Amino acid sequence: MITLDFVYILAGITFALFALLGLYDRTNRKRFGNAAFWGLLAASMLLGDYLGDFGNGLLVLALVAIAGAGQIGRAPGGEVPPEIQAERAARYGNFLLLVALIIPVVALTGTFLFKWVPNLVEQKQATLISLALGVLIALAVGMARLRPAPILPLQQGRRLLDSVGWAAILPQMLASLGAVFALAGVGEVVGGLIGSAIPAGSLFGAVLAFGLGMALFTMVMGNAFAAFPVMMAAVGLPLLIKHYGGDPAVVAAIGMLAGFCGTLMTPMAANFNLVPAALLELKNPYGVIRAQIGTALPLLAVNILFIWLFAF
Repeated sequence: MITLDFVYILAGITFALFALLGLYDRTNRKRFGNAAFWGLLAASMLLGDYLGDFGNGLLVLALVAIAGAGQIGRAPGGEVPPEIQAERAARYGNFLLLVALIIPVVALTGTFLFKWVPNLVEQKQATLISLALGVLIALAVGMARLRPAPILPLQQGRRLLDSVGWAAILPQMLASLGAVFALAGVGEVVGGLIGSAIPAGSLFGAVLAFGLGMALFTMVMGNAFAAFPVMMAAVGLPLLIKHYGGDPAVVAAIGMLAGFCGTLMTPMAANFNLVPAALLELKNPYGVIRAQIGTALPLLAVNILFIWLFAF
């Protein structure tokens, strides 16, 4: 049976190769920092179960120290000239889009297909396993058609991660922070504060508080995965599900979508909103956020309305 360990091993090997390639990039004055950062991340993927909580905690502190000291960065140069990019785009046309679409198509197909093939993959992790398989299939198709040097995908992947830097692992860090907040009882404290503001017996007031809370906490914490355990402990579970009998699947799924609306509006989601602005060399570092607010606000309103309509 294929389990989640397959995804961890695949990711760990990839980060380990990035670390090795970065170490030998003598054009990059931060190559030792890059190698240490991605190497530690590879160790967490491959050896996390053996390190224990204390060992993993030290590993995280080391990652923070490397990033905080500014020891991650990309070497200058290495970009494909614009004229070559244009020539390749004209030659391969829609095939490049097809390669990109393989990943979500395989992820979606596998999520449903593996339910009908028992004992092949770990059912609870079917989506993540399918996503990893989609990446491998897309890589194989692209390599077969484009015939680049075998090491080129790894080199370009490393350059991209070196450009993004520490923000690449921000979602995992913030999701962990949300779990810590939940275990520390922050959700109960927030629930008490929100509960005093919700009119007694008002279902829509509770839904509104949950939806807005998901968006606002996401904006503060930078990730909906970090906000989710706090808001579920504060409002979702005690009020919407237990008190009003809401459908847990609808509350959780659409609640996450409400949180994602907050992601569109915050600089705390640096990997989504600030890094693209830097890579695209936008004049306004908050240009991505400004372009997304007009979509995020009405979408948030729709998500809140959908929880109210379909969860009860």
